[in-house]
Amino acid sequence: MYRERAAAGQLRKIAPKRFNPTGDAWLPILHARHGDWHFTALFSNTQLAHQLNKTADWVVIYYHKEGQPDGRCTVVTATRRPLLGRRVVRGREPEDEKEISNETRNWK
Repeated sequence: MYRERAAAGQLRKIAPKRFNPTGDAWLPILHARHGDWHFTALFSNTQLAHQLNKTADWVVIYYHKEGQPDGRCTVVTATRRPLLGRRVVRGREPEDEKEISNETRNWK
């Protein structure tokens, strides 16, 4: 949802302080709610994302719910098999691989 809306120009843009020498507002930001959960999504603006030209691929999602600790995860396009080309949550690739394995098994 975030990448599609960002590509369509449907999101408000902010001017990040890091890696933005011109001070332009170029970084699309999405705020969303799902039940009691609050989410904020934006493209990664890290030095590594810029070096690898992934600033329009890596999406950082911040989330929180009252009474729960805040969280953050990064969603990327996998560059290695068996998840090649799929969107994955960094650090949770083993779970994604298991899901792929189960999908493949169910297709047979």
